[in-house]
Amino acid sequence: MTILDKIVAENTAALERHKLMHPLPEVERAARLREPALNLAHALRGNGVSVIAEIKKSSPSRGVFNHRFQPVKLASTYVASGASAISILTEPRYFGGSLGILQRVVQALGDDRPPILRKDFIVDPYQVFEARAFGADCILLIVALLDSRLLRELLQLSHELGMYCLVEVHNDSELDRALESGALIIGINNRDLQTFEVDLKTFEQLRPRIPASYIVVSESGIHGRDDVERLRAVGVDAVLVGEALMTADDVGAKLEELQCMA
Repeated sequence: MTILDKIVAENTAALERHKLMHPLPEVERAARLREPALNLAHALRGNGVSVIAEIKKSSPSRGVFNHRFQPVKLASTYVASGASAISILTEPRYFGGSLGILQRVVQALGDDRPPILRKDFIVDPYQVFEARAFGADCILLIVALLDSRLLRELLQLSHELGMYCLVEVHNDSELDRALESGALIIGINNRDLQTFEVDLKTFEQLRPRIPASYIVVSESGIHGRDDVERLRAVGVDAVLVGEALMTADDVGAKLEELQCMA
């Protein structure tokens, strides 16, 4: 069993417990009562390369990044330093996240903030309602975890709730399914989720297959300005960066370094 298999299996079991504590009708009602979600597509379109700045306490490959983890303070720094969107890991065991962290960030930043992305292993419509109920403006959908029917179902539900989706792929077959699904924003993950190996060539190989009408995001393995310039040369619209920011001595300066304006 791979790390990805373990994460999904454990989170699926936890999800069933959540459903017992907070039944679907309760969560759906909370989701539908939220104010309109902020527009991720609008936030990522523009001159140059946008940055989706990520908040996560740990990762399976690196362990804990910072024992003095202060997500609200970090989010405020991201906003002040020009992040176009903020990604928040909500998976608890392997990434140290929670929906409570997401909720606190949304409340602290208020209406004058960039879109907040719930990044998690979403495999059930319940999680889409849950994301919106806690204030997420958009969600991550990982094609490797979803068959084509479920991918379309989750996309449709998200759009019904006013949320855009970052639809993540890693290879040609996943990209084919993403393009057929109705996705508008495609993320190319340079990290193989089975082996956790990272290679920016993944983006360079897949990007030419995506029509210009899509917003294309590069995820994982982006450490500095040189990486962003390399991706920019082959047509990236935005980069999602976590580890480089979480380990930076000066987070604001690192985020500013990663932004490439036209």
